[in-house]
Amino acid sequence: MNKSIIVLIGVVAILAIWGFSGYNGLVTLNENADAQWAKVETQYQRRFDLIPNLVNSVKAILTQEQTVFGDIADARTRYAGATTPDEKAAAASQVEGALGRLLVIVENYPQLESSSNVRDLMAQLEGTENRVSVERTRFNDEIRAYNTTVKRFPKNMLARLFGFGERSYFEAANGAENAPQVNF
Repeated sequence: MNKSIIVLIGVVAILAIWGFSGYNGLVTLNENADAQWAKVETQYQRRFDLIPNLVNSVKAILTQEQTVFGDIADARTRYAGATTPDEKAAAASQVEGALGRLLVIVENYPQLESSSNVRDLMAQLEGTENRVSVERTRFNDEIRAYNTTVKRFPKNMLARLFGFGERSYFEAANGAENAPQVNF
């Protein structure tokens, strides 16, 4: 065999191995990001399971705060209908806003804070909010690793070739940095 044919076969083999390895790496990073988003959704679901119990405990004492209860129900419905991570993150932010207003209400009614049901649910909800925060941070870490790989040369050529595009980070909704306002 000719030396140049052997070299050509070697180069093609190296490129093929690099291509398979690069593709598999992109698939792994993409799947890691999807798995991490599923963990975020698990914590959202835990929150959504706790909220009705808290709302029912509070609702028994309060009647004039019906707007907050309606906002929470609307946000949960919006989340259930969301199909993409971006839509789900937006709906979850809506839930957080309504939930923040509910928590302000609870703090302003001493008879609610003294209820053991409300106290227990608030503690569980606080723990859930911490878990949501941790999982969102981990999700953004996975997205950063994925996006960095998709953008770096030479894997960016493979990414474009196989349809791997940049993914969105979880971002807080506009106004999330402001404390909720409740007027009585």
